[in-house]
Amino acid sequence: MKQINAKITAKDLNVYYGDNHALKGVNLEIKERQVTSLIGPSGCGKSTFLKSLNRLIDLVPRVRVSGEVYLGSEPIFDSSVDVTLLRSRVGMVFQNPNPFPMSIYDNIAYGPRIHGVKNRIELDEIVETSLKKAAIWDEVKDRLKKPALSLSGGQQQRLCIARALAVQPEVILMDEPTSALDPISTMKIEELLSELKKQHTVVIVTHSMQQAARISDYTAFFLHGEIIEYGRTDRLFSSPRDKRTEDYITGRFG
Repeated sequence: MKQINAKITAKDLNVYYGDNHALKGVNLEIKERQVTSLIGPSGCGKSTFLKSLNRLIDLVPRVRVSGEVYLGSEPIFDSSVDVTLLRSRVGMVFQNPNPFPMSIYDNIAYGPRIHGVKNRIELDEIVETSLKKAAIWDEVKDRLKKPALSLSGGQQQRLCIARALAVQPEVILMDEPTSALDPISTMKIEELLSELKKQHTVVIVTHSMQQAARISDYTAFFLHGEIIEYGRTDRLFSSPRDKRTEDYITGRFG
């Protein structure tokens, strides 16, 4: 079997919110161009871990971080890191769709413009490519000047994925991206993930065991700020090595 390289590596990662020790010595390798699901009950640390991977955690008041996260071989918490650049390399899609209050076109062009792309032909190309990658181009190509907020919830979430893709990230983080969506919109986004991993590394927090089993290559189970078990999704779900993992995935708690 081909060796898959680690894209992101967490080493002894600890996160404190004031006195609350939210992540406790987490060690994890996120594989390149694979979908990794983070599962576990509410408050177990999975969203905290996700937000550590592009330093969105920095925005939380009274947060302290120790240990390290590497993007490839680069330590992302190093004081020399340009956090804006990091967040373009490691994009984020949130639980609730959050388009900017501007046109569909300007939502997608926003990031590239910040990074210095001014040429209209180049911007047109980025907008079209990003919307195609997010499987929404055909639905919006005739109304790019319309407000993004006029789209349905499922369309808005795919637009937010397109917006993240527009700056060509290496990694896409998703925090329960389908929990506010209907089943058909959820299915469209799940289908999209198998396409995205051809070019991107995807890390997704999900509350749904079924979703994790359907979409991910690897799964990490978090509990009380620790990783209890991590491995290939099919193996973890069919023969968990830890009793707590088994209890969680069979619905005994959580």
